[in-house]
Amino acid sequence: MELALSPDQRVLLEAFEQFFRRESAPMVVRRAEPLGFDAELWAALATMEVWGSDASLSDLCVIGEMAGRSVAPVPFAEHAVASRVLGWSSLFSGESIAGFSPRPANEHGVWSVVPAGAVADVIVGMDRDEFVALVSPPPMAGPRNHASAPLADRSARLGELSILGTRRDFDRACAEWKVLTAAMLVGLAAAALEMGVEYVQQRQQFGVPIGAFQAVQHALADLPGRIDGARLLTHQAAAALDAGGGGICDVANNDITDAHALASMAFVFSADIAADSTARSLHFHGGYGFAEEYDIQLYYRRARGWALVLGDPTTEYLALADRLWPDDAPARRAAGS
Repeated sequence: MELALSPDQRVLLEAFEQFFRRESAPMVVRRAEPLGFDAELWAALATMEVWGSDASLSDLCVIGEMAGRSVAPVPFAEHAVASRVLGWSSLFSGESIAGFSPRPANEHGVWSVVPAGAVADVIVGMDRDEFVALVSPPPMAGPRNHASAPLADRSARLGELSILGTRRDFDRACAEWKVLTAAMLVGLAAAALEMGVEYVQQRQQFGVPIGAFQAVQHALADLPGRIDGARLLTHQAAAALDAGGGGICDVANNDITDAHALASMAFVFSADIAADSTARSLHFHGGYGFAEEYDIQLYYRRARGWALVLGDPTTEYLALADRLWPDDAPARRAAGS
């Protein structure tokens, strides 16, 4: 499997790196708080014709990483997944905003803390045994959260309902959401590391930059390799989904090609490295790391918030373990209970 970026993807990377640097500067991110959505940035992103293109999931990962680098206050992953499922022109143009609930509706027919739920005109998700889309007005408000994300509870039954498929279709969409969210977390982690390195090179203590101290160097040294690993794993998962999914989980021979397993692996690994990268960078900022005037706190909060919308990380780790080692699943569940 070729995981290096193609020439076209390199052009895509450069174009969107410049776009998000220009359109999603820290002042834009701050302006979007606390709701976590910037309408001007959304309109500008729509002009880039991301949604209506024939972009593969691998292509969207390239764009998602650039969005993550700037912690762009737009529902990139959710809208991308829903647009690919629905194929509506209003979503392609950005006229409508779509959200995706990675967790099924509860017994009362409510999707809880839906990503983009506060601003989306249509929500795609699982309700009972059906994969559905429901059109209803967005509340334009949601619970306050430290990630400043546009989350909201949404009804899965009150509105214009369309049945899209079954649990199998939902699982495919959820895998795509995990991969795109992983790509954004990779970008976030890389940007946070760069902030930390820049700060320790400038901050003076005892007459030298604190980056000259071995303890500081050691704390940052493993992050680039782990970020690269998360990026490669994310692109491997995207390529597997682009190829149609399927695959095997032969852990004993280190042969894992199952697209859904790779998507979960990319998600949890990227979430872990994003949490570590932001925590270490913030730590070396000292007290400044907790000051709102410094950008690292924007990344620290979102590194955790973006991952937690899927729910308790333990649940995802257990689901992944069940997929990789299915024979041991009953014993794991018994031990967990």
